[in-house]
Amino acid sequence: MKIPKVIILLGPSGSGKGTQAELLQKKFGLDYVGSGILLRARQKINDFSGRKVGEVIGRGDFAPTAVIFSLWVSTWEEIKNRPEFKGFVIDGSPRKILEAQLIDQTLEWYEWDKYLSVFLIDVSRQEASRRLLERRREDDTPEAINNRLDLFEREVMPVIEYYDKSKRLTKVNGEQSVEDVHRDILRAIG
Repeated sequence: MKIPKVIILLGPSGSGKGTQAELLQKKFGLDYVGSGILLRARQKINDFSGRKVGEVIGRGDFAPTAVIFSLWVSTWEEIKNRPEFKGFVIDGSPRKILEAQLIDQTLEWYEWDKYLSVFLIDVSRQEASRRLLERRREDDTPEAINNRLDLFEREVMPVIEYYDKSKRLTKVNGEQSVEDVHRDILRAIG
């Protein structure tokens, strides 16, 4: 069996994390764990949590750690039980220090911690905002975009510092072409 890959892609909304996650998924046959996709799927279930997740997404806020973590763990358990595990890419999480610590503990539990690579796709706030306004998903209102970018600066920057201090972070210039960002990530993966 080949050595699996566990890749975390961090960066503000609009940095191109989803695009890079898709490219890595295709290149290596990885599973995709995207918090946004998991949350959007959860909001479609018409129960209390589904409605609350919808409200949170609509405001551009982060879902509580307990909610997002329960979605990750059920996804990872499913992945772990597959006969051939190639790895997975996490798009846009962790968003808080507690989430980073929980991911570390969970990766250790599943015996995946030694396969971890963490990337920051680095783009300016102005570039992220411009890209988000261009794509205009339903939840990409100017207010929600500003709120998400504020939350990134306040909540996710400490996570980036957490990974940087432990020498597990690779910064990639996200303001170059999609192909060049992908090339830089592949170089770092080795």
